[in-house]
Amino acid sequence: MRKDTPMNTKAFSNRVATVAARTELLLEKLLEDAPGEGEIARPGLLMEAMRHAVLGGGKRLRPFLLVETAKMLGKGGEGPLRAGAALELLHCYSLVHDDLPAMDNDDLRRGKPTVHKAYDEGLAILVGDALLTLAFGVLADKRTHSSAGKRIALVQSLARGAGCGGMVGGQLLDLAAEGRYPQFATTQSDADQIIRIQSMKTGALIMAACSMGAILGDATISQRKALDIYSSCLGLAFQIKDDLLDAEGNAADTGKATGKDATAGKATFVSLRGISGAKAYLADITAEAKVALKPFGEKAIVLAGLMDFNNTRHS
Repeated sequence: MRKDTPMNTKAFSNRVATVAARTELLLEKLLEDAPGEGEIARPGLLMEAMRHAVLGGGKRLRPFLLVETAKMLGKGGEGPLRAGAALELLHCYSLVHDDLPAMDNDDLRRGKPTVHKAYDEGLAILVGDALLTLAFGVLADKRTHSSAGKRIALVQSLARGAGCGGMVGGQLLDLAAEGRYPQFATTQSDADQIIRIQSMKTGALIMAACSMGAILGDATISQRKALDIYSSCLGLAFQIKDDLLDAEGNAADTGKATGKDATAGKATFVSLRGISGAKAYLADITAEAKVALKPFGEKAIVLAGLMDFNNTRHS
């Protein structure tokens, strides 16, 4: 197979489905009612709501990216899967909190009621808190990696991607862009502002997925640099596609309300460039990501396939 040969769509979908199924099984185990080592008790209502937030939905693309990055570098087994599950727990916490009335005020997530709609706002806040905490507990567990140094590096990578300089900071900038906090008004151009918000709110966790896979796969400095470029492009491509889905998609396909960005007057890649311009930009970013993967040769076929998958997804 030549380096530029794309991965068969069916083969790629099967690979995504396999990792998603393995991740789902592990998440089910991590979210059981029975208390874990050192825990006193797990309240049944809390665990039920946590399972509502996490299980039975989503493509698990962040765990997939982490697992496949590690695999490309020669590292398989339970460690990358556990790290991917931790990343997914944290991602789901962010969705629960983002959906709250004080944030994005969404009623639907992955085709079912958001946690605060299925239960109430107080429980939704606690669910997010619990998922966030559990994520770091999973990473700190010796079952994720025998080396304490590796576990610390994983924790640090995820904390950087999720915290004030990453996802949470990006959410603040996103709210500010909607006029919530005029004291944070920016003089940046709309394009620069959108890219900064995206790189923090959406892209930082995608970069963390690649970074964590690189940590587990003992990537070299040059390999990490290449993966940083790739994951930065992937995060940007995800946001462009999300903007296109909000403009062109429907709730039945996306599993959440659409058209909200335009209604809110929110600056997006679609509002900035139009639908055709956003699609052209997506194609350019996809090409740039694939160039970054060239040093890995045929081993990068799955990561390249993820770029193509993003371009054709409907949710």
